[in-house]
Amino acid sequence: MLGFAGWYDNQPYRDFLFYTPFQHLLFVGPIIFFYTQSLLNPSFKFSKKEALHLLPGFIYLLYITAIWVYDKFIFGDYYFYKNGMDKDFDYWYQKLGLVSMIVYFILSIQYYNIYKKLMLQVVSYADTILFKWIKTYLIAFLVMLLLPIFFDITGVFYPEMKSYQGSWWFFLFFSIVMYYIAITGYSNPLNTTIPFKMSFFDKNPILLLNENQTNETENSIDIQYETFEESNSPEIEHWKSKIETLIQDEKWYQNSELTLLDLAKKLGTNVSVISKTINQGFEMNFNDCINSYRIKAVKNSLADGEHKNSTLLGIAFDSGFNSKATFNRAFKKNTGKTPKEYIETL
Repeated sequence: MLGFAGWYDNQPYRDFLFYTPFQHLLFVGPIIFFYTQSLLNPSFKFSKKEALHLLPGFIYLLYITAIWVYDKFIFGDYYFYKNGMDKDFDYWYQKLGLVSMIVYFILSIQYYNIYKKLMLQVVSYADTILFKWIKTYLIAFLVMLLLPIFFDITGVFYPEMKSYQGSWWFFLFFSIVMYYIAITGYSNPLNTTIPFKMSFFDKNPILLLNENQTNETENSIDIQYETFEESNSPEIEHWKSKIETLIQDEKWYQNSELTLLDLAKKLGTNVSVISKTINQGFEMNFNDCINSYRIKAVKNSLADGEHKNSTLLGIAFDSGFNSKATFNRAFKKNTGKTPKEYIETL
């Protein structure tokens, strides 16, 4: 805006625009990546290790500073800016910044996917803390980054769209995506309370029971168990029987905030054993396993005609569900019918 307002043509505004870096492209990706982790993981802390991701951005700032020092105090005139082009618009910087942002946004989406798998493995109320809008906003931001590439490709077939900077279509789409990101960010509250630690080398999340936890192995959750390896080992059968008794006979499924850790503590073992048993013995993740017991309880109540004297939502809440949306999704997934359609078949 300032450039088109004539600032590049007049002093001292020209030097201000030339030597002040306004586009910090190498900072955007890492910061969004850290922001995503801080939203999903209460144990996330910015450390020296994370600071290394910001190094390319600081190197670019040093590069701009060096140019300013040389031009102003050594050469005394425009040497690096003799072509009159702002370094923020250098081809190499724009493309490197674009690649950096795309890579970090892909990493952020990957982090969310791992978080989603972990929540399905450790809590029975995963739907309420999946925060799907986070992945949606990341994808929206990624689309916004890819818009210039799209318009460049489109320009091959429609030359009038080759210069996307001059195309109102580009700015229209850019604005729509930006407003969507802003609105979804402000309108969706977050309340994530399950801390974990994860390395991107093995992608094996470790639940943190407390800040000073030392025994990490016993509380690690291998999301690869979602492959549902067949196993009829005596150990699996032993723990499966104990879990069935606890959940069904003692009706632990009625606890709307039931977690994998609750079962592990009650049965005197660690979360890894319980997670492995549920995934291999029941052939489903923890969230779906508990919901299957809840759906079974709802079906029994409907068969007894309780829906004639109580609301369907009341029956769902009594069975352990904590929201109407979660109940409807789980019921449809389990029975292939909506609750109302199922009632009509009775």
